[in-house]
This record gives sequence, C-alpha cells and structure tokens, in this order.
Amino acid sequence: MAASKNPTLSSFEAVFALASEEQRPIVEALHQKILSVHPGAYMLAWPKQGIVSYGFGPRKMLDHYAYIGIQAKHTNLGFYRGTSLSDPAVLLEGTGKSLRHVKISTLAQVASPSVLALLKNAIAAQSTHAKSEA
Repeated sequence: MAASKNPTLSSFEAVFALASEEQRPIVEALHQKILSVHPGAYMLAWPKQGIVSYGFGPRKMLDHYAYIGIQAKHTNLGFYRGTSLSDPAVLLEGTGKSLRHVKISTLAQVASPSVLALLKNAIAAQSTHAKSEA
C-alpha cells in the first residue's frame, strides 16, 4: 500500500504491516467486511497495540463496537461488549468483564454467516448505546 497523508489510513497500514503474509488477506477481508456492514464506521488504529478499532465516534471504549487485532498466529475480531452479544455458534472467547473475541485464521471464517451476525448485532447494540449516551 502506498503512503497516505490521511493519518487514519497510514495508521491502518502500520497495523496491517504487522500481519504475517498469511494473515494479510484475512486482515483486509475483515476490514472490508466491517466497512460493508457499516460504511461510515469511525476507524482508529493503534499500531503499538496492533489493533484497528471501529465505531461511531473517537472514544474507543464508549463509541466503538469491534476491533481487528493482529496476533502471532491468527487475527482477533474483538467486540468491546462481547458478553452482551448473542453467540449461538459459540465463537466468542475470552474471560474479561465485557471484551470477547473470535480467533480468525482462514478467509472461510471471515465469510461465515455467524461472524457476520456477530458484527451486525454489535453494530446495532452500539448504535443503541451511543444514542442513549447522547
């Protein structure tokens, strides 16, 4: 990817660059999937943490619903309020108070209807939460 004057894009590229060659198509597919469901998503990248976060405004824990996290052998699709999401396919992992994630290691997982349902539910829940905070 070429360098950009857009700090959000260049920050995303910095996180993207952390992914292994095998992970890069997965990271890009997750990014495109999120933007296809929420085209106007507010995106913030934290290269030092290896994450790109998506939401409705600039406040990560208040406005955001999901993140892509680069790990050594897989990519996490994380949800800030994951404990409140319906997960009939039992994809979500984690033991924190609110955060949950799905370990993604194949493009087939990205294309899964269950992953899409989690994303849509997280966006809907965060949209409702953001409106109640306003």
